[in-house]
Amino acid sequence: MSDINDIKVIGFDNDRPPRIRKEAYIDLYFQLSQKAPLDWCEDFNALGRKVNPSPKIDKNKGLHIETYVNNMSLIAQQLASVKALLLECNQQYQQKIDEKARILAASNASLQGQDGEQFKLNQIVDALSFDD
Repeated sequence: MSDINDIKVIGFDNDRPPRIRKEAYIDLYFQLSQKAPLDWCEDFNALGRKVNPSPKIDKNKGLHIETYVNNMSLIAQQLASVKALLLECNQQYQQKIDEKARILAASNASLQGQDGEQFKLNQIVDALSFDD
């Protein structure tokens, strides 16, 4: 998969173009540039609750952001809101990835040094004799 920061809106879902419903709402299905990971989708949906109407993404598919407006003049504003949420979500997700990597690196470093458990284990294994 490409870098998580590459996730962006690239247009509308070709199979679901904007349509006016009977209730005077316009459904919008924005196409993403790539399939988003499940946990990214969960983060996006949580962030989306800050915007009204709330955009959401099907976390099992991870390809389209679904939202609506009740007036055609609000489409550009809703797109801007979705783009801002994407940016925030991408940054938040990247921070999680970086933090996991930092914790893993710190854990590995603590195992490897001369005071580390892996070093001690290696010394014990190296000292074993299988010749009897």
